[in-house]
Amino acid sequence: QVQLVESGGGLVQAGASLRLSCVASGRTVGSYTMGWFRQAPGKEREFVAAIRRSGGSTYYASSVKGRFTIFRDNAKNTVYLQMNSLNPEDTAVYYCAAGGSSAVVAPSVYDYWGQGTQVTVSS
Repeated sequence: QVQLVESGGGLVQAGASLRLSCVASGRTVGSYTMGWFRQAPGKEREFVAAIRRSGGSTYYASSVKGRFTIFRDNAKNTVYLQMNSLNPEDTAVYYCAAGGSSAVVAPSVYDYWGQGTQVTVSS
């Protein structure tokens, strides 16, 4: 079992950058496929990015590709989401998730979730 705690959210202006962190306890982040999801008010939770446990391949939603980067630091047992060129459409609660499946996009394939961190981007 693993516990996930996100941090790094906040209120920023359009064009700014933020780095979200997800610290894992209980198991190493390298043991799981790690994903970032987000949920805006009135919308379903959507996939943002993932990094596979085997090989470290990364995947991104088309809406964030080229602006966001997911990476992990096994020594710190932390997964990060570097977010650049933020725009108001990125406003949401961002969640970190861990799972053992080879699939990465569907929320249902992840077994563990953090509590979320709010990101608000003003225009």
